[in-house]
Amino acid sequence: MDLLNTLVDKGLRRELPTREEALAVLATSDDDLLDVVAAAGKVRRHWFGRRVKLNYLVNLKSGLCPEDCSYCSQRLGSTAGILKYTWLKPDEASQAAAAGLAGGAKRVCLVASGRGPTDRDVDRVSETIKAIKDQNEGVEVCACLGLLSDGQAERLREAGADAYNHNLNTSESTYGDITTTHTYADRVETVQKAHAAGLSACSGLIAGMGESDEDLVDVVYSLRELDPDSVPVNFLIPFEGTPLAKEWNLTPQRCLRILAMVRFVCPDVEVRIAGGREVHLRTMQPLALHLANSIFLGDYLTSEGQAGKADLEMIADAGFEVEGADQVTLPQHRADAAAGGCGSHAETGCGSHAETGCGSHAEAGCGSHGDAGCGSQAEAGCGSHAGGGVCGTASVPAAAEPRTDLVAVRRRGAGTDLAPNA
Repeated sequence: MDLLNTLVDKGLRRELPTREEALAVLATSDDDLLDVVAAAGKVRRHWFGRRVKLNYLVNLKSGLCPEDCSYCSQRLGSTAGILKYTWLKPDEASQAAAAGLAGGAKRVCLVASGRGPTDRDVDRVSETIKAIKDQNEGVEVCACLGLLSDGQAERLREAGADAYNHNLNTSESTYGDITTTHTYADRVETVQKAHAAGLSACSGLIAGMGESDEDLVDVVYSLRELDPDSVPVNFLIPFEGTPLAKEWNLTPQRCLRILAMVRFVCPDVEVRIAGGREVHLRTMQPLALHLANSIFLGDYLTSEGQAGKADLEMIADAGFEVEGADQVTLPQHRADAAAGGCGSHAETGCGSHAETGCGSHAEAGCGSHGDAGCGSQAEAGCGSHAGGGVCGTASVPAAAEPRTDLVAVRRRGAGTDLAPNA
């Protein structure tokens, strides 16, 4: 297919595809899906080999958010039965992080619900970062605390934070349809503040909220322009008790096409499969590793994820390897730019976003936030996460039906007395 050959050539050169080419990827048929995965996989392997970076979320403060993001289980007015608790103490957060690091994660993502941190909140998170880094040499720490005020990104950087996550989530033209308590421009400004402070910027999207193909392409092109180092791709978890509870718009095939489009537009950045992979990719998750080079291990903010052991087995069975703590995630040209302290790629041309890619991570926090956390099978038996079921006899909904059986609220780990999933 000429389209795919063209996109592979552009990806290997870090050249931006046309909007028409990006839209054409989303419009490909299921018959062509494996060809699309194979083509985007060439770009992924060129820049990242067969390595998969593992990240681990710690929800520092859950629920009770004043923002009205329609996708989020922690939003104002949500009746989702999620865990609700105030700030974890630094030693509690460090203990939670240790579980993920023991499972092979090299980055810990510290997330807190809310519009944005107060200066006291920044102090709390700074103490938590120090506690984690004192006990785990070489660990990367990313903060996700919502909208930043002037000077807060610099304080987080001084405290030892390596990255800051704040997702754009959807296109600028449709942003007001999902959130009214802050603006798209507010989000862009926070990503720019993180860049300017010398933090590695992580910013991504949520697919499955009823957006058009044009909206998906718009937000990914906006991310490329912002030039984050990592781009988390979340797939909406339609939590009961939220405005988007009935939005079941994704199939595994569409999720793969979205990931392929992101890889072609952002060829040399860390593309992370974030919230919702277990709910929407389901048994197709291993194919997604040919497109993305990063995933979350274990549970998400407010929902359960696939068992950590199953994640590691999936990576090995698909022929990939877990990225080691001593390995550099980003390609050399991006790693050099980051090491040079090039705060704002847009202004300094470091890595030059005209040539490079887009960034990311994941999933997010609230206010920024939240993405939706994410669902999944976790430990529950065949076909049904929440309730188990007996192998061979479980009733599995038809492919076109909503898989509400795969959405499980997190009841373990941070904020509970139960061991985390990692």
